[in-house]
Amino acid sequence: MNIQQRLLTFVTRSNWVLLASVSLLGFVATSPSFARGLIFGGLIVTINFHLLARTLKNALRPSRLASPNVVLVKYYIRFIISGVIIFFLIRQQVVNPIGLFLGLSVVVVSITLATMVELKKLIFKEAV
Repeated sequence: MNIQQRLLTFVTRSNWVLLASVSLLGFVATSPSFARGLIFGGLIVTINFHLLARTLKNALRPSRLASPNVVLVKYYIRFIISGVIIFFLIRQQVVNPIGLFLGLSVVVVSITLATMVELKKLIFKEAV
């Protein structure tokens, strides 16, 4: 497995693990509004990441190369839908905005973890 596929697999799996962990921790240690923010934020960003990965995988297949404009249009449609959902969640006071912000950081944390794991592998591979 090459490094790109390994990173994608790691980030995809760790998104769900982090979302589940943060959600459980949120229900145990915080208010229901804050926990809902963590869950909704994590779900929005994790689903967006999966849809983006699927779009790019399909667009970059040699037999079906898609126009960059098609990829960008899909990206902006997802972005606008996410913005509308976040707007209504905050406007209707369903979620705590800080919890939502922390939930939206799940993919960033996953990517950071994946980078640290790969750097560790490279450094220790060089040392041996």
